[in-house]
Amino acid sequence: MIGTFHYFQPLRGGILKLGAACLLAAGLAGTAHADGVPIKLVVPFAPGGSTDIASRIIQPKLAALLGRTVIVENKPGAATQIASQYVARSKPDGNTLLVSFDSHSINPIVRHDLPYDTFKDFRGIALALRFPLVIAASPSTPGKDLKAFLQAAREHPGKYSYASTGTGSLNYLSIEDLKRRAKVDILHVPFGGGGAAVQAVLGNVVNLTTLSYAALKAHIASGAVKALAVTGDKRLADLPNTPTVAESGFPGYNAYSWIGIFAPSGTPDGVAKTLTQAFQQALSDKEVKGKLEDLGFEVMAEDGASADRYALEQFQRWNTFVKENGISLTN
Repeated sequence: MIGTFHYFQPLRGGILKLGAACLLAAGLAGTAHADGVPIKLVVPFAPGGSTDIASRIIQPKLAALLGRTVIVENKPGAATQIASQYVARSKPDGNTLLVSFDSHSINPIVRHDLPYDTFKDFRGIALALRFPLVIAASPSTPGKDLKAFLQAAREHPGKYSYASTGTGSLNYLSIEDLKRRAKVDILHVPFGGGGAAVQAVLGNVVNLTTLSYAALKAHIASGAVKALAVTGDKRLADLPNTPTVAESGFPGYNAYSWIGIFAPSGTPDGVAKTLTQAFQQALSDKEVKGKLEDLGFEVMAEDGASADRYALEQFQRWNTFVKENGISLTN
């Protein structure tokens, strides 16, 4: 549907946007539209985290495109299992969507008794965003960058520590991968979430943590923490002097958190297609995209098949890493 609008002239932009909204809204006809049921974006974390922030940036544009009320519903707990199970068991009518996180792919590695099947009980709607993590340390931690810190860590095995959001989380696996490549001994201290991990660094309880730039931006700007490295393939625009991990002596290294949109597996193709188009158009909106990029998000705006494929690829990558290194995923 959306592709047909490319044939209109730019001067008809207002009509174009209205038409797109009408057609997208019509695509959800028969999916509880008439009874006023809102579309729920179910976020598996408390308000204020990266997934929640991104959802609330996308939400208004998505609602306008679909001509529907769209709400963000936070269902934190059990390492995203509560939200995932809720969506997996919801009516497959396009009204209840999971705003997934990298834990969507990692949970099947960590927990073999999940109350849902990650790869059978969901269908991808959109691969929305990905973002590198920032390795951030307290000002008292030695080294102005990752290379210098790792040298200090080699000289003092076991002296330094890092906070994660839990054993098996991406920020845990990404540092464990780095530790093995760098051959250093850094103590792992798990916390219940990103906020607690940051506070541990600010309070000098641990030396460093690895979180999204969105979660660390204010602390880096104030000098409360220092950025040692970025886990992506390139430097962040806001941190031009902070090298990537690959630049710090570990070519080929990268680790990305990501956000995908998933619906219950029985969601009809037509409904899924309409939702996919709406998310892609919302993410491509200049204002929405600008806000997301300012927070370090990389807008992907890819389709549902891409979301399913990426989730499986990430599962395979980290599952192989855990098995090859004999890593125990219990706190």
